[in-house]
Amino acid sequence: MSGEVIGKGRIEAFSDGVIAIIITIMVLELKVPHGTAFADLLPIVPVLLSYALSFVYVGIYWNNHHHLLQAARGITGPIMWANLHLLFWMSLIPFVTSWIGETRDTVAPVASYGIVLLMTAAAYQLLATMLARHDGPGSQLGQAIGTDRKGTLSLVLYASGIAASLRWPDIGLAIYVAVAVIWFIPDRRVERVLSDERP
Repeated sequence: MSGEVIGKGRIEAFSDGVIAIIITIMVLELKVPHGTAFADLLPIVPVLLSYALSFVYVGIYWNNHHHLLQAARGITGPIMWANLHLLFWMSLIPFVTSWIGETRDTVAPVASYGIVLLMTAAAYQLLATMLARHDGPGSQLGQAIGTDRKGTLSLVLYASGIAASLRWPDIGLAIYVAVAVIWFIPDRRVERVLSDERP
């Protein structure tokens, strides 16, 4: 089965379902404040901010994952495992989001958050590389992926954020926010492939 080309429909549907569950778990972690005044929201502001950052990250991955699979010609068994590998690391985002929101700016939660983001980014890069390799270097997707400078820069920034968080958690968080800003706009390279294929 590993060399057989498989349709993309099931992997897209499954991935969308998992990502929807991840967002649902994150929002269920938000606790209603005790009180009826706006001031009662202040203690949960860090929780809301960590949720917002993680929501943006999950949205970025969902968006780019969608474009990536749309551009790919097909998938194989190993690619399905690479996709599960990505979903595994994404499924840990609600856990570290809750931890970082509850414990404020402390070393272990911020570093752990960065580790999950780093591994998620590495898993996405692996999936993209495998899809491009499957389509071939001369394919539109292969040419679009090319040398992934933006992906490599993200990995370096995540590693820097983790290192910084061991001494200055606030700086680590700032670096994670910066990476989210870099990726907020969907991957233009893959979007161009999709545009070229439209009649």
